[in-house]
Formats: sequence, structure tokens, C-alpha cells
Amino acid sequence: MRIAQVSAHTSPLAPLGGRETGGMNVYVLELSRELARLGYEVDIFTRRDGDLPRVEEVAPNLRLVRIDAGPARPIEKEEIIDFLPDFARNMRQFVHDQAGGYDLIHSHYWQSGWAGTILARQLDLPHVVMFHTLGEVKNRARFGEQEPGLRIRHERTIARRATAIVTASDHERVLLDRYYGADPAKMHTVPCGVDLSLFQPRDRAASRAKLGLDPDAPVLLWVGRLEKLKGVEILVDAVAQLERRDVTLLIVGGDERAQDLKADLQAQAVSAGVAANIRFEGAVAHDALPGYYSAADVCVVPSFYESFGLVAVEAMACGTPVVASRVGGLVSTVTDGVTGYLIPWRCPEPFAEKLGVLLGNPELRANFSLAARRSVERFRWSTVGLRIADVYDAARERHRSRRRPPREANGFGKEAWEAAILASGR
Repeated sequence: MRIAQVSAHTSPLAPLGGRETGGMNVYVLELSRELARLGYEVDIFTRRDGDLPRVEEVAPNLRLVRIDAGPARPIEKEEIIDFLPDFARNMRQFVHDQAGGYDLIHSHYWQSGWAGTILARQLDLPHVVMFHTLGEVKNRARFGEQEPGLRIRHERTIARRATAIVTASDHERVLLDRYYGADPAKMHTVPCGVDLSLFQPRDRAASRAKLGLDPDAPVLLWVGRLEKLKGVEILVDAVAQLERRDVTLLIVGGDERAQDLKADLQAQAVSAGVAANIRFEGAVAHDALPGYYSAADVCVVPSFYESFGLVAVEAMACGTPVVASRVGGLVSTVTDGVTGYLIPWRCPEPFAEKLGVLLGNPELRANFSLAARRSVERFRWSTVGLRIADVYDAARERHRSRRRPPREANGFGKEAWEAAILASGR
């Protein structure tokens, strides 16, 4: 079976920690690797944003295909909507030129879902969608930045027309039903995966020495895209409320487009008297993250919303307890009082309280560490890949049972279809 994975707005090979690179990048790449190991032929389609080869061999049975759409440079993801017709058109041409075509399209995020909706219709293929985040839910999180109504309207159209929808948690499934009216029969809950051969406990002393950290002082860790939604300001406030003043907070992630938020956080840290306690590490390579997780006493995930919360799972795989917001998929990954603590939404005081408890009790941390590592066995990529393969089989069967003649046969041409889909979102 040949699978077209679509990740229009961000390349899975891009360095992690940037504004548009994070858990979704890891998911698309690692899922594609696993499917390739299972014998699927997989192409990942992304927008060309630099002077890189059009087609890049990533692994046996796995290629990255860069599609021309807009300027060949990084642009804000909000701008990509203007170039999606070009992306869909040029991807369609690439597919046309390939012998054998594809058996299924799997789109990631709403912009890719828009292109995937058009292509699936034109090519008469089943379309599987994973949203990763939802505009309506982000707006309801009320973190300051609002997603445009255009996005939400497109998401509703994509959910309605998709053959199948993958949700990372039961909570996301409920939200798609509640706010988008998604058909429950289309939805399949499959958690994200983690590479347990990479993410495993490493020597704590060696990890700290490599990072230039005090071998005995407490270390907190935050990892992710540096954006308002991730709630880093809550963590800065929590650090300021800790009784211990020898705590180091490592903030891993952020690129040049996050400089304004970084400056705000630095100013906040100065005002709170904890500037000396915080190190901004910037973006780091994915394979370097286990060293950070292993060096930390606690990983903190204070997000306003997470559809899954890959950082929490990676940390637990390395044996690091997690203190996280009680939101979204984090409720399904962190077991309160067993692998870490879940904290009420955007509340610095309880974050500080639980961090203080863990930092002051090495035995409790050790117990949480053992439980955390055991808890992530269910997230092995080998398990996740097989479950996604089952979704593909179900989507193909659903598509076969509901197949209709292409619209072109009724005089509704390709370009008209593109225009109609775009207009439906506006």
C-alpha cells in the first residue's frame, strides 16, 4: 500500500523547538518510519521552503517530497492558506507523474487537511485526517491569541468530508463531537508514539556534567515550542514562589520568531527575582532531548491546552516525573499521584506547591520515576503503527462502500471544486 502523508506547513525534518516545529513533526516522521518498516511505501509531502532537493530519501520505503507553493523560504503558517491551491495543484501533478499513484491520503493539521480534502476528492482516495490541535479549542483556552474563524470553518468542512479522523486521546474525540459535530463512526482514538529505544533513562550525573549543571542542585525542565499556549509564564511565576533558591529551570525550544516572547519571559524573570535561575537553551536536536530529560528532577508542562502532550510522555520514558496542567490529552498520559501531578489550569501556586514536594522528597521522585517508565510501554511506535494501519484498512473499506462517481463526470471541474471548498470555509 502506498500512503501520501501531508504536512504542508512544516517539514518533519526541520529542527525541533521552533515556532512551527514540535510534537507534530516528530509524530509524522516517526509514524512514517514505522509504516515503512511494516512494508508500506510512504511519501511525506511538505511545502518547499529552502534550497533543498525536491525528493529526499529518508529511509527504505520512505521519501520526503517538497512541493512548490509560495516563496521558497520560511513563512508564517498563517500565510500558507493563500498558497494551498498551488500546493494541492502541484502535489496533484507530482502524483500524476508517479507510477501507481497512492492508496490513501493522511493529512496532518487543518491546512494539510484542506489540501488533502481536495486531493482525495480529485483522486478518488480515502482521506484520513489528524488535526493535532483544534482552533475552537485553542480559542476556548483563552490564552490571548485567537485563531481566525476561517480556520474553524475549514476544520468543520474537513471533519465532515474526511473518511476517517484520528484522535490522540478520548478527550480530543469528545471535543470534535461537541464543537465540530464530527461523526463518531469516523473517529479512531490512537495515542501518539514515543521511541523507547531513544527515550530511556540515562546516567543523571553524566547528563548534568554534559550540560554544565550542578550535580546536586535541583533542576526543572520545560521543552516545546516557545509560544503563549504553552504557559511558560506560569512556570516562571511558580519558580519565583519556590522556597529553594538554588533551582535551575532549563527552557528548551524557541527560534528567532520567538524572540519577543523570550524577551517578555526574561523581563518577567527579572521582575520576579529569578533571572539567574533560568537558562534558555534554544532549539536542540531531537536525539539530544533524552540527556535533558535525564538531567532534570522534574519536567513541567504548564500548557493551556495539549491534544496529547508528547513532551510528558518523552520525559516519563526517561524516568522523569511530570507536573502538568490538567488539560486535554495530558489527563490520559500523566497519572496524578503516580507518575507526576496534574494541576488546575493556569494556576502558578499549585504548580509551585507540587514542585516543592517533589524537589524535597527524593524517595517520592524515585517512585514516580519507576512508575513513569512503566506507564509508557503502551506508546511504543510498533503498537501505534499497527493501530494506524487498522485505521487505514477501515478508511479504505468505508471509502469503497461509499464511493461515488467523480464530480468531473457531472461537469463540476477540478478548479471549480477547489474554489467551492475554499469558499465553504469562508
